[in-house]
Amino acid sequence: MYQTKAYAAKSAVSPLAPFEIDRRAVGPHDVLIDIRFCGICHSDIHQVRDEWGHSLYPMVPGHEIVGIVAQAGAQVKKFKSGDKVGVGCLVESCRECSECQEGYQQYCDHPVFTYSSKEKDGKTLTQGGYSTRIVVNEDFVLRLPENLPMDATAPLLCAGITTYSPLRHWKAGPGKKVGVIGLGGLGHMAVKIAHAMSAEVSVLSRSRKKETDAKRLGAAGYYAMGEEEAFGKLAGTFDLILCTVSADVDWNRYLKTLKRDGTMVVLGVPPEAQAVQAENLIFGRHSLSGSLIGGIRETQEMLDFCGNHGIVSEIEIIPIQKVNEAYERVIKGDVKFRFVIDLASLK
Repeated sequence: MYQTKAYAAKSAVSPLAPFEIDRRAVGPHDVLIDIRFCGICHSDIHQVRDEWGHSLYPMVPGHEIVGIVAQAGAQVKKFKSGDKVGVGCLVESCRECSECQEGYQQYCDHPVFTYSSKEKDGKTLTQGGYSTRIVVNEDFVLRLPENLPMDATAPLLCAGITTYSPLRHWKAGPGKKVGVIGLGGLGHMAVKIAHAMSAEVSVLSRSRKKETDAKRLGAAGYYAMGEEEAFGKLAGTFDLILCTVSADVDWNRYLKTLKRDGTMVVLGVPPEAQAVQAENLIFGRHSLSGSLIGGIRETQEMLDFCGNHGIVSEIEIIPIQKVNEAYERVIKGDVKFRFVIDLASLK
């Protein structure tokens, strides 16, 4: 086993603090990764503070992991020492169900998440990327594009795939109008990826303060939805809307901005249950759907797509010692657009 330095939360009310964990020995199909960078996802905060009600402690968060292969198991065929690799939200699944067989491991009934989850043995607790190394089965390790910087690539492992997957599934592309609610960690990736897919993408934000950033990232349109006339002006406009925020927003008003047969996809989890009026679905044959990260095959596809188009996240790098401060800044929206931890600061 490998004794590994990390930062962990010991309870829902304790700050993240220095901690040590034991990583398993490298098995024949495992890869040992020296972690270089790990992004901070808003879901890390939800999990650390047990806001979804199923957190397991002690918890080392982090599922936007990039690093270098330090050791490959005897039967590993996909990777070798020195390779640049990533690990996202999943480190195992049952591998037997139809979802796994079709490459949709995120919808498996027994997924093993990168942290705050039980390993397949039902006993060992997974621990994430706020640490110096991790051991992962090769089938859940991703190859990073050589042309992309590792630090800014890290958020692609969650924010990138979370937005790429619905854009691809609902066929964003030439001639399609895509609306993105929110311009944060997820939203800014949605804009970049939709633009690279040649869709006409617009940002739907509360105010005009992010308009310059939105246009720089590739948005053709920008609408301040706090302005009274905005919803009426946009009625029947979009083929696809991605709701990237976790805050309470009125889904009914946004559904009215869809074209006939348009779809609104929910990516964030609001704190309260949302009421949806049936007429906003019936009139216009609108759909309200959801999407969860992506499977391993699609995540690799997303990384290759981003490599081909030179897409990375807009980041602010921090040392691990500032992680608690960064959490508070995420909640306030005080980051453009993703924090990434430099794990050299932990060594």
